Amino acid sequence: MSDSLTVSPTSDPRRVRAADGSVLTVPAGWALLPPGDAGLTRRVKAAGPSWTVVEKKGRKIFSRGVWAPEAHITAAQAALEAERATPAYARRREADVRRREREQSEYEVDFANAVLRFLAFSPSFLPHAKLMAVAVSAHATPVGSGTVARTERIPIERRAEAAVIAWMRHQTTAYDNLSIARVKGARREVRRELAEVSRAVLDLHRREGSHPVAACPLCKALARLGPGQSS
Repeated sequence: MSDSLTVSPTSDPRRVRAADGSVLTVPAGWALLPPGDAGLTRRVKAAGPSWTVVEKKGRKIFSRGVWAPEAHITAAQAALEAERATPAYARRREADVRRREREQSEYEVDFANAVLRFLAFSPSFLPHAKLMAVAVSAHATPVGSGTVARTERIPIERRAEAAVIAWMRHQTTAYDNLSIARVKGARREVRRELAEVSRAVLDLHRREGSHPVAACPLCKALARLGPGQSS
């Protein structure tokens, strides 16, 4: 069998498992192209039959490379290296880098503003909101961070809300030091309970009036980030 397939690895490096559960042996003359170069992978797949190896761990799926005729991989590598050696390619790469940097900067600003809208702190707590928006955005928006802020499956408003709750879970609760039972759903329940606590803390800052700074986990967390923050 030499169709283009998506398969999973087995303990034998030259045997893979197909979607129907059957175990396939990699054809003679094929080689494994490691993951990491999307342009090269696209060319190899376009050149003919290939088996894409993916492995699921929990909810995440990891690429383990692509099996394909070694001749296709060698030819694609040579063609791509020649193309990448040209001045035109270098100019495109520079333009792409500038574009991505510009888009990232714009997204960081948009995300911080979405965090501010979600926080909706009262005027007296506006400095807190600004400091928190910067901190949450800095943590959540970097490319490759894997945080909810990097997904496009939900609106930015929901991304901002989720990022704030996640930031508070680590900065204003004892979550990182908790011993959570290895029972299905236990960690999710702990996170739900802590989220309710975090929302209550946020509500304190959405209405005018002072509250004890020493007893406020958010005020203490923000004080660690910047001077002059008080309630």
